[in-house]
Amino acid sequence: MNIILLKVAAAVLLCALVEAKSVIVPGALLYDTDGDEIQAHGAGILQVGTTFYWFGEDKADNSALFSGVTCYTSTDLVNWERQNDALTPISGTNISSLDIVERPKVIYNEQNEQYVMWFHSDNSDYGLAMVGVATADTPCGPYSYRGSFSPLGAQSRDESVFQDVDTDKTAYLLYASDNNQDFKIAKMDANYYNVTEVVAEMTGATLEAPGMLKRDGVYWLFASHTSGWAPNPNKYFYADSTSGPWSSQADIAPEDTNTYCSQNAYDLPLGSNAIYMGDRWDSSLLGNSRYTWYPLSWSSGDPQIVYADLWKVDYSAGTYTVVNGTAYAAQDGTLGGSAVLLGSDSTYNGYEGVGYLGSGGTLSINVNGIGAEQWVSLYYANGDSSWRNTTISVNGGDSVVVDQPDTGGSHVILSAPVLLYLEEGTNTLLIGADQSNYAGDMYQIVVYEET
Repeated sequence: MNIILLKVAAAVLLCALVEAKSVIVPGALLYDTDGDEIQAHGAGILQVGTTFYWFGEDKADNSALFSGVTCYTSTDLVNWERQNDALTPISGTNISSLDIVERPKVIYNEQNEQYVMWFHSDNSDYGLAMVGVATADTPCGPYSYRGSFSPLGAQSRDESVFQDVDTDKTAYLLYASDNNQDFKIAKMDANYYNVTEVVAEMTGATLEAPGMLKRDGVYWLFASHTSGWAPNPNKYFYADSTSGPWSSQADIAPEDTNTYCSQNAYDLPLGSNAIYMGDRWDSSLLGNSRYTWYPLSWSSGDPQIVYADLWKVDYSAGTYTVVNGTAYAAQDGTLGGSAVLLGSDSTYNGYEGVGYLGSGGTLSINVNGIGAEQWVSLYYANGDSSWRNTTISVNGGDSVVVDQPDTGGSHVILSAPVLLYLEEGTNTLLIGADQSNYAGDMYQIVVYEET
């Protein structure tokens, strides 16, 4: 039944999502300008003039094995057009369809007038632990594979690159090494084809999924710890030089949220702040993994993710704006079947949670609409160690499935976005019906007017 509902959900969303969008919606299914689902996990972003290039892993086959490095272009970081694949499998090499290619990052080498792609190159059991390099004359390529190797004879798994554009454009490889126990920063050669020396090493740091940016002369390193596909609290470090000394680690989001169920992929400067570009991995269905892009603000003095259901970005101005919606308390709805209020010990924003949804439990609640497609965020808690889902229907219409990733704890709240057509005036949402599985506990529903 869930497969059928997913197809219904895709059909409902398709027409609206191919139209130009104005907001970033972390955790939503994203579609390109042709209406196809974006497949670009483990993102790397390159800016050339006013155009952004988004490179990532194509997981449409729901496999970790290599099927292609995709390339999408945008001028606003919101609407993305798919181009030709930047890198494709080559049989008999370390980038065959039986191998692993992850976290592609591209930088431009002015000396050679080449675009240089670095990526995690591995075999199917992740025992090879190398980096790979490919080059092209244009941003999307296609890229010519130069080979895979162990940097300075050591292992490399999760990696990223950093180019110091404010100085002499020296480039660096950031990588998890030595069975993911040590984290290293190595200087690249003038061609960006290899590395020449390790300039910093964090022994026993167990870091992966790195990214780096420079702000007011200070270098900021972002990374997660090692927990496979499961999220964990991502950290930041800072130093006055890429060679360190690096500060002790600190959280970029409340620790119990596991970085809002995400893992760092890339960190893009935005004025005096940045954009945190993360992955919300669905290990059981990798192609269903989501993109969690949030503002990363230094307003408190330290970098912290600004949690937002919807937000806007003006890259040329270096600014972002969080979009506000209308909140409705789940406790004010009508409970059906086995659904129950969870009591005063289970609240969010003062709202009591509703539990035992799904498997006969339902929540019906009235919200106001404007006669258009609108984003609706369901604030829930899922204390399981795997994803759940719930269903939602409007005014007795077809049910749509909404994924609910685990929230890291029974009282940790996360929002799940869904795009629905709401009639002008009052609409009745029915949550948790038409499903045999239990859903996450529901606390709040927020309705937005912008798409």
